[in-house]
Amino acid sequence: MNTIFKVMILLLTYSVFGQNTYLHCGTIIDTKSGTTLSEKTVVVSGKKIIAIENGYVDANALEDIIIDLKDKTVMPGLIDMHVHLESETSPKAYLETFTKNDADVAFTSAEIAKRTLMAGFTTVRDLGGSGVNVALRDAIAKGKVPGPRIFTAEKAIATTGGHADPTNGMRKDLMGDPGPADGVINSVEDARKAVRQRYKNGADLIKITSTGGVLSVAKNGQNAQFTQEEVNQIVETAKEYGMVVAAHAHGNEGMKRAVLAGVQTIEHGSFMDEEVAALMKQNYTYLVPTLSAGRYVQEKAKIPNYYPAVILPKITSTMAVLDKTIAMVIREGVPIAFGTDAGVFPHGENAKEFLYMVEAGWSPIFSLQSATITNAKLLDMETDLGQIKVGYLADIIAVNANPTQDISTMQNVVFVMKEGDIYKK
Repeated sequence: MNTIFKVMILLLTYSVFGQNTYLHCGTIIDTKSGTTLSEKTVVVSGKKIIAIENGYVDANALEDIIIDLKDKTVMPGLIDMHVHLESETSPKAYLETFTKNDADVAFTSAEIAKRTLMAGFTTVRDLGGSGVNVALRDAIAKGKVPGPRIFTAEKAIATTGGHADPTNGMRKDLMGDPGPADGVINSVEDARKAVRQRYKNGADLIKITSTGGVLSVAKNGQNAQFTQEEVNQIVETAKEYGMVVAAHAHGNEGMKRAVLAGVQTIEHGSFMDEEVAALMKQNYTYLVPTLSAGRYVQEKAKIPNYYPAVILPKITSTMAVLDKTIAMVIREGVPIAFGTDAGVFPHGENAKEFLYMVEAGWSPIFSLQSATITNAKLLDMETDLGQIKVGYLADIIAVNANPTQDISTMQNVVFVMKEGDIYKK
């Protein structure tokens, strides 16, 4: 069935059944071409865009709705490839591991999901929690709670003592010996089992912590934490189960092993060198820079006792090289996907990442494309998301100014539609 015939079917169906919404758009960001369009009417019926007309078209039926966005800039719903919806930064965050029940986490995550949606992010990739993120994904998909469309890694996979070992920093009688079911591995066999457990638990993709991390209660934030054979097995098993792998990585060796194994994305990439940058280009591996996280932790590290003492030197050493690394990444043309690490900083402030990207040297339109067409492609949703286009899902947002001229406007989203439902107007 060709595209024109599909559109005719949509138009015929929705002219007979249901209510249509007409969005009178003063300016539209065409994310595919990187240009802007003026004075268009986007017609939405059900969950999809069924027409885009020149000028401001009147509604066809009394029950149809007209939304006036003539003085706004309209674009596709945004996609954040790195969030943690189960938690949020706080001086009490480490203590809450022991004081919060799953029910507490669930109610917190539902509020966070709504806040994220209101900020214009209609799709996110949740890269690791306790498993509540799977239930949250399903609840949102069923319309039980408002929030973005979620692709979740369920629980991240770590090594014993590595970043994402859930018992790091605990006293010895509480540590135990977590294994593959808990997302902790120490062999190729463990790696295979841990991936299969994530699949069984409902994960959409796999997240590994291929190096140490800045905010884990452990001394080293850069060391490689999987053998090459282990990460190879994780990627191979994930592929067999129809999943891709995202790799948290700050240090260079762990990044290199992950890229050689075939992960889809490198998260953070703080200490990347030119060799790894070249490998990423050769293997079409995307960097998710998460600049917002670095900016936030650098600021909060100045507050006494906000973070455990063991973390402070890691923040200092990482931020000392980050600007230089990002300059190299831009110079070398490493593929970039938009992601923020929300949860490390307050949820709902995800759009600050656009400003930080532009300050680092990427163009405003590049940053917008990274959060729309690029991320839609990486999620295998490029025929449904990332563009305002006939036949695509009606994930549509609006801001007060043209972000290609003033990127800060992205921090004030004034209209949010997801799958044809209006959440903010």
